[in-house]
Amino acid sequence: MIIDFHTHVFSPTLIARRREYADADPCFGMLYCDTKAKLRTADELIAEMDSSGVNKAVIQNIGWTSNERCVETNDYLLEAAQQYPERLIPFICVQPLAGDAAIEEIRRCAAAGARGVGELRPDVQGFDLADQAVMTPLVKTLMANNLVLSCHADEPVGHRYPGKGAVTPQVLLPFIERYPRLKLVLAHWGGGLPFYALMPEVKEALQNTWFDSAATPFLYRPDVYERAADLVGEYKILFGSDWPLLGQRRCLDELKTLSLSTHTLKAMLGGNAITLLGNIDD
Repeated sequence: MIIDFHTHVFSPTLIARRREYADADPCFGMLYCDTKAKLRTADELIAEMDSSGVNKAVIQNIGWTSNERCVETNDYLLEAAQQYPERLIPFICVQPLAGDAAIEEIRRCAAAGARGVGELRPDVQGFDLADQAVMTPLVKTLMANNLVLSCHADEPVGHRYPGKGAVTPQVLLPFIERYPRLKLVLAHWGGGLPFYALMPEVKEALQNTWFDSAATPFLYRPDVYERAADLVGEYKILFGSDWPLLGQRRCLDELKTLSLSTHTLKAMLGGNAITLLGNIDD
């Protein structure tokens, strides 16, 4: 089974009002103010999956700055997953600074079938992962509802690109250490955090942390899969494309050119996601 753990879809209404949403929200504007940045619907994702041989996809939200936008876009993701229950797995977004409203939104969406929260973007949304007054109630609610948290991550070095921010390993590791029981997925290889797993204390801290491979062709050489597997273990890596930024077939073809065992490929392409999320119908 192939599961793409990192995709994004938007409602036809939002796509038609792209400029309005970009002007109103810093995160959406940063990512999609340029009309060259692709916006696609859930129906279009299903067509891409059929073409690329992908069985299931996690549809993640983005880091909206207002609670109202979170609720609005979460509804679309939940409806899409209800329309394609055997194909789409919804991860919803919250604005942690909304306090009780964010907690209630997590509970509402969990009851409606959400399997996780993300892709959060702390720097753009304006909250601090180190702020325990904000984060502790949110983390407790996630764990109580058996939800996974997905967080955007940025490399502290390397080239600049739209969306690159300040959520680096230096920011992420203290959060991981503070909430060791939280199931956490760090997007885009955790901003390079796996490479620090050569330090024993870092490796120990990553027991409940996974890394997705979203946007790999834009960030690393293909052998990042092999290097990361050596450092954090093949069972900590989740295939993700970041569709529609990148086509699923392109990412799959790159992965399959590597000298990975069949066992390792099966784990990265879907087995690890099944273990992490549980209760996914074949």
